[in-house]
Amino acid sequence: MEKFSPAITMTGPVIKKTAPQGSAVAAWLYSPRVLSVVVWLLLWQLVVTILQPELLPAPTAVFESLWQHAVRGDLVSQLAVTLRRLVIAFSLALLLGMVLGLAMGHFKRLNDWLDSILTLMLNIPALVTIILCLMWLGLNEVAAVTAVVMNKLPNMAAIFREGAKAVNRELLEVAKVYRLPASKALFKVYLPQLAPYFLAAARTGQALVWKIVLVVELLGCSSGVGFKLSVFFQMFDITSILAYTLAFVAIIYSFESFILRPWERRINRWQQC
Repeated sequence: MEKFSPAITMTGPVIKKTAPQGSAVAAWLYSPRVLSVVVWLLLWQLVVTILQPELLPAPTAVFESLWQHAVRGDLVSQLAVTLRRLVIAFSLALLLGMVLGLAMGHFKRLNDWLDSILTLMLNIPALVTIILCLMWLGLNEVAAVTAVVMNKLPNMAAIFREGAKAVNRELLEVAKVYRLPASKALFKVYLPQLAPYFLAAARTGQALVWKIVLVVELLGCSSGVGFKLSVFFQMFDITSILAYTLAFVAIIYSFESFILRPWERRINRWQQC
């Protein structure tokens, strides 16, 4: 009678192969996100070449204008002013909205008192809030930042309120049973459940805040990209308007591509397991 012994397999160390950095850059350049922009620019150039519209400059003219403004230095300085306002307003709106939304999500009585006010603020037109802030606080930096924060805070609060309601209370009870330290329960159990909502708030925030900042600058500031757009509008300089717009959109797109998307892939890794 033959005896069978269990097979013993030995595996050596797992060697992770990492793609060369050059191939990663090439993959990004040939990705649909980049190619779609290239195709859009080519179509734009083709339309201008064939139809020759008076009010639509060619992308080559826009890039040339962009370079001239950058060399003169006015583009960089105005972008810096607008980005400073954007970062301050976005950070305040995100922080205050998160605190308010989590409090409303966890405390029913507070939510009952503030729900109607939050709904009202969500439905007030952004232009009305901007005008009132500029009239009440004056044409200054505080009014500009306050107008942006007041427009975006309700959206942030609404998102985090839903996140607080979706938190799994049973996991928090498990952490309490196992006597996890409060800091560990916060960072290992509670906050990871809010990560998708934080990402949603950041993504919608960066998509809307910069537009509101430009409107505020156009109406009540003497510096920034929005102010320069109003000057170019008065001069009927469409090429410069598109050049400034292209520069600002490129910065926002870079933030989305190199910060938000990698962070999204990181927090969603468990879905690929």
